[in-house]
Amino acid sequence: MPIWLTLPAFGVLLVLFGIPIVRLFLISLNAPAFSVANYLAFFDQSANVRVLLQTVEISVVVTAICVVIGYPTAYIIVAASKRLRMVLVVLVLIPYLTSLLVRTYAWIVILGDNGLVNKLLLDIGLISTPIPLLYTRWSMYVGMVHVMLPLMILPLVSVMLGIDKSLTAAAPSMGARPFDTFWRVFFPLSLPGVRSGALLVFILCLGFYITPAALGGLGDAMLSTFIAAQVKSTFNVEQIASSAFVLLAIAGVLLSMLGLDLSSGHDRASKAVRGSQEKKLPSFGALARYLNELTAPYRAKRWTAELFRATSSRNSTQLLGAVIVVLVMFYLLFPGVVVIVMSFSAGAYLEFPPSGLSLQWYRSFFGNPSWTGAAWTSIQIATAVTVVSTILGTLAAYGLSRTSPRLRSALNLAILTPITIPLIVVGIAVFLGLVDLGLVGSKLGIVLAHSIGAIGYVVVIVSATLANFDRRLEQAANSMRAGPLTTFRRVTLPLIMPGILGGAVFAFIHSFDEVVISSLVSGFSIKTLPLKMWENIRHEIDPTIAAVSSLLMLLPILWMIAIYFMWWRSRPKRGPNSIEG
Repeated sequence: MPIWLTLPAFGVLLVLFGIPIVRLFLISLNAPAFSVANYLAFFDQSANVRVLLQTVEISVVVTAICVVIGYPTAYIIVAASKRLRMVLVVLVLIPYLTSLLVRTYAWIVILGDNGLVNKLLLDIGLISTPIPLLYTRWSMYVGMVHVMLPLMILPLVSVMLGIDKSLTAAAPSMGARPFDTFWRVFFPLSLPGVRSGALLVFILCLGFYITPAALGGLGDAMLSTFIAAQVKSTFNVEQIASSAFVLLAIAGVLLSMLGLDLSSGHDRASKAVRGSQEKKLPSFGALARYLNELTAPYRAKRWTAELFRATSSRNSTQLLGAVIVVLVMFYLLFPGVVVIVMSFSAGAYLEFPPSGLSLQWYRSFFGNPSWTGAAWTSIQIATAVTVVSTILGTLAAYGLSRTSPRLRSALNLAILTPITIPLIVVGIAVFLGLVDLGLVGSKLGIVLAHSIGAIGYVVVIVSATLANFDRRLEQAANSMRAGPLTTFRRVTLPLIMPGILGGAVFAFIHSFDEVVISSLVSGFSIKTLPLKMWENIRHEIDPTIAAVSSLLMLLPILWMIAIYFMWWRSRPKRGPNSIEG
């Protein structure tokens, strides 16, 4: 019964998140009296309502911007040649895998009073004094979109690559112009990617804490910032619980309405489009048929005339697509380049371009025990999280792959909950769970807290690998008297090893970059590298952070190289006379 293999992962999830989130909900209802007084008190305060509406507004705006920028970018990436498409996807992945704090710090450097933008405007004479770009709603949008845009592009690319190209090729043969082909064929089939990407971005924005707090002004507070401030100041559990579940309710309503399933496929999208058209037929069907018959001769004549005529706008369209991709990649990658260049500054403060080159800030990092100690602590915790989550996540993914589809869908939803709801809510629940275990302020507590999210990443990646696994190989091993353990060790494990190693990489990245949960459960005795960076960003802007950020930017490149070699080694060996499918 492979389902038993999921018990260790669900046990950790239940103790650290499931039971505490239920307790948090009961506390918000004043159990055992059960009243909605805490929620009424929340909505009675105009400041709370204003912050809630502001949170929803900011999340909607960021999501809309990501859709507007991400959809054409993904469309152009998919339309590119295979080699160029791979390069563009890697360029999108690099900022996605880069530390959230590094990307936020980059925008602080660029948009500050002495930052790159103000310095450029002063040098060309457009302004006489620095413009207050930082700590505004505008700067918060810039930083949040920069962080969230890869999360919109990647699901869109995934869905668009799965669209049958013969459908878009058949449309012109039936007289469809390029825009009609896109709007009536391609766009409806890409809607699952739009839905999943927009939903993911919106829900993560609801619980966004670091970037809004670092780039936004005092009047741009989001509910996550409000909850974090309550935890650190009064720690009124009833108020915190009600605020957290108001935020969770918004995410829950959207998840229940739209779902977060990239495998919904194009059938559901096409059915939805057909259904929406069929609903309009009773009132406009006769008129539509009459107009269709009336314009049929004209459309037939136009189709014959344009069938073999080359389109003159092809070059201009390709040029526009190239400009869009270059601008988006510049937006995603340039902040990191700025920080790397500034980290070699020889001056007493950061400047771009640097007046001289020096390694002084790197020497400051490696010579400061507080920095190196925080880095070593993060490495230790992330390594432990990687080991725990990889083992538990791989067992859970293997067990889920052997269960019925309906049960697998429900269990997948449960195990992915910690990474699909606002992070601040997860942090509050995990904090309560660790309080009960007496592990707040301990390395073991931080490892367990990070593991509940890391397990989800491992399950997703290993499950995707198992979906393409040929189970007949296991059956062949069984027919040769291999037991379940031997079959798994000698057949299944070597074939899914690239997926396991990929999940381990993402687990390490998730733990090493974690700030919100760490700030809640680490106490005052443990300082990880992200917490050290966050403390310096908030209080002193130590130039050493530029050197730390540059070092952290090397990590995604190393991860990409490691993942590539895992994939390369897993490819089947081909002989000189083999035929590629």
